[in-house]
Amino acid sequence: MMDELVRFENVWFTYLGNTEPSLKGVSLSINSGEFVVITGPSGCGKSTLLRCMNGLIPHFHGGEFRGSVRVKGVDTKLSSVHQLAQMVGLVFPDPESQLIALEVEDDVAFGPGNLGLPKRDVLERVDWSLRKVGVEKLRHAQVFKLSGGEQQKVAIASILALKPSILVLDEPTANLDPLSAKSLIDLLGELNRSGTTIVVAEHRLSMVSKYSSRVLLMDNGKIVLDADPYVAFTSQIPIDIGVERPEFYPLRERLRRNGLKVDGISTIEELLSAVQKKEIKCVGA
Repeated sequence: MMDELVRFENVWFTYLGNTEPSLKGVSLSINSGEFVVITGPSGCGKSTLLRCMNGLIPHFHGGEFRGSVRVKGVDTKLSSVHQLAQMVGLVFPDPESQLIALEVEDDVAFGPGNLGLPKRDVLERVDWSLRKVGVEKLRHAQVFKLSGGEQQKVAIASILALKPSILVLDEPTANLDPLSAKSLIDLLGELNRSGTTIVVAEHRLSMVSKYSSRVLLMDNGKIVLDADPYVAFTSQIPIDIGVERPEFYPLRERLRRNGLKVDGISTIEELLSAVQKKEIKCVGA
């Protein structure tokens, strides 16, 4: 049975100086073990939604906040960002804004060190998180000499070292080339398979959709669809709000309508492999 980690109840938020709310009556829950993809047109409220999860809203960003957000039962309005960071780890689009030390090891150690943990425990967390993201060899590297993809992985390792219950990422591939982006998305898939709950706002849907268990489509500050990837990406809603759907889902739906057996195929790679091996047959064949 999955445990509820995050609950939004009728959340409204308007940034200081704005008249139009960025979130309009958002209600949702996120359970342990999920891989949730949040997408929608620019300015739809994705980043604002994510910042509500770790308390940056309402504690850091000024504005009018209504409703409630609870993380593992804790009301974010009654908790500090420091306390919430141990439950929700937020990774920003630009890793350079999140990396604060000159050497990778020192950066990853910074978070657990600030928790007041013994040095032995801090080093164990550094070892664990670097292995988890596959950058053990970069332990003593200079942060400013790393590639964008490597910096993003180190940023994730720094967050994982805090052992949060949920990893939240805001457009993590925004500044990465396609190969680095794929490597990062594959890492998120692996983290999720090993038990980490993932919530990611992302536009590169063809890459991330194969790992997602759930898709939230947002538009104009509202969640307009909350569904599994197949339902979300074969519906008309992405087209209506200007979101480019992963090519796999409409293609699989067309094949299904033409009488082909495509159940159980969940990625474009699996579909191409099935075609090459002549494994796709007509229904009833």
